[in-house]
Amino acid sequence: MRVRHRPPENSAVMHPARPLLAALLAFGLSSGLAQAKDWTHVRVATEGAYPPFNSTTADGKVIGYEPDLLKAVCDRLKITCDTVVQDWDGLIPGLKAGKFDAIMSGMSITPKREEAIAFTVPYSQGPSTFAVMAGGPLASLPSTGVDLDLADHDAAMARLAPLRDALKGKVVGVQVATIQADLMAQYLPGVEVRSYKTNDEVALDLEAGRVDAWIGSQTNLSAGVKAAKGGLAYAGPLFKGGLLGKGSGMGLRKDDADLKALLDRGLVEAMADGTAGKLSQQWFGFDIVPR
Repeated sequence: MRVRHRPPENSAVMHPARPLLAALLAFGLSSGLAQAKDWTHVRVATEGAYPPFNSTTADGKVIGYEPDLLKAVCDRLKITCDTVVQDWDGLIPGLKAGKFDAIMSGMSITPKREEAIAFTVPYSQGPSTFAVMAGGPLASLPSTGVDLDLADHDAAMARLAPLRDALKGKVVGVQVATIQADLMAQYLPGVEVRSYKTNDEVALDLEAGRVDAWIGSQTNLSAGVKAAKGGLAYAGPLFKGGLLGKGSGMGLRKDDADLKALLDRGLVEAMADGTAGKLSQQWFGFDIVPR
């Protein structure tokens, strides 16, 4: 089932429904790569504990959407890419310290992170929401399944008043140092939050009844909801925009502009010819490629 799709080299097939990708492709192909450093070997760090973006098997192999997409991109660019597993909270410090050359770990492109590092073009985009026990008291949270844009802070705060009331006295689990943790602090003050090192730990405590809800990217929650076999369900609004950023991209050091240009080209081509979309369907069951 997890057969890696190897795209044909030099493919120029474009999907007409993706005008953003067409524009990015044009940019990437004209960005002066002839002057780039000769990047033939790139070390890429991932958390290895954020399924289905990335996870680690019992024998130490890293699998998921991102490892497969990375392989497709690096094959296309004819470069060698090695994967390094690094705890989430050490990804940006490790990158800046030179332990590896890039991050590919479901990292959202946010203004706060852009102050510290650079990013490639986004290769995934999806809302954040809650997972709760199916049939439980929070299964019908206000605005379940409704898009809620955080770009207008005051308007979002007003719309979230019923949700804040529904979560009073409840405990929400979230992975530490994530944009969802920032969301809880800024938009749902007063709601008790419990932080965890990994999302797997949040899912276990939700099923055990130690937390009442789990907030995260819907693309990541999908793995926990699927594994629970009907025991978990999505609830609450589909949060987008504002502090949640522009989607997930590969993190890079700011002075590695040549590597950014190279990886941008590979990612844009892999999205434009449908490779990323096929891998998205394989790992998530739906399309997370930015439009």
